[in-house]
Amino acid sequence: MRFTRRGLMAAGAALAAVPAHAQDWAPTRPIRFVVPFPAGGATDVVARVLGDRMSERLGQPVVVENRTGSGGNIGVENVVRSAPDGSAILMGTTGTLTINQHLYASMGFDPAKDLVPVSMAFATDHVLIVNPAVQARTAQEFLALLRAQPGRISYGSAGSGSSTHMVAELFRLAANVEVTHVPYRGSAPALNDTVAGNVQFMLDQLPSAIGQIQGGRVRALATAGPRRSGLLPEVPTMAEIGLPNAEATSWGAVMAPAGTPAPIVARLNAVIREALADPAIQQRLTAAGADALSSTPEELRTKMTQEIATWGRVVREARITVN
Repeated sequence: MRFTRRGLMAAGAALAAVPAHAQDWAPTRPIRFVVPFPAGGATDVVARVLGDRMSERLGQPVVVENRTGSGGNIGVENVVRSAPDGSAILMGTTGTLTINQHLYASMGFDPAKDLVPVSMAFATDHVLIVNPAVQARTAQEFLALLRAQPGRISYGSAGSGSSTHMVAELFRLAANVEVTHVPYRGSAPALNDTVAGNVQFMLDQLPSAIGQIQGGRVRALATAGPRRSGLLPEVPTMAEIGLPNAEATSWGAVMAPAGTPAPIVARLNAVIREALADPAIQQRLTAAGADALSSTPEELRTKMTQEIATWGRVVREARITVN
């Protein structure tokens, strides 16, 4: 499965790839674009950038609504319960679409069944960072250190069930090491304590950690994306250090209520793919720490299926529960 990374797709090619009937549907009223997290984060910024372009192309306002709570489940359920007529769409994320169903016993909905994929929207890489006092200059040295001191080295996360927790547990399972999890209330305090040395490492999202890496306050040993990051070209990937099963990214995708007619999904997909092919929009997303990433609905469904299985295994094997 291949997704379209920023800079690799022209707008004309994006439109040529969708059916002709994608141009037939036009909304007759404003579209609600639900973001299940607070304003200001990367998920929210991407939705607002996309919403502006969608408004221009569809001839109706696309209004971002931040509906927060329950790990994003409240916002997702709002869209699930909305009419399947193109008047409500969701900016889903790795957590809300593929992880939460393994953590919350009674969500009342199933993202894989109650939502229909439209398109991928963005991705952000995670990066393995250590406090400079850690006696490891390379990822291989760090793995040797973890194996020599089982359970004595700790990592911070944004909280139980967060992406920084899940990706770190995926790394732990892939490396077959024992480490101690220290959950915080958000990524910022976890990163601060990694800098301070109160925890020894973290698998933070790259946009959050890059300033501390460049400032020399933490050391980057590996990235978890499918290829080396342009921001850290000298840092190897998990696959390059011998842990291909630790590959993971955080991502966002546009979804609609199940039952939304195919012409509406096709039209929304065409507009989103055109927008994400625009270098100006790519630059705006980069400034927010996100990598523009589009797909067909079928590619997105395949990715969701794969990651639901992956994160379900991580939750079970690591015995993860929410706070």
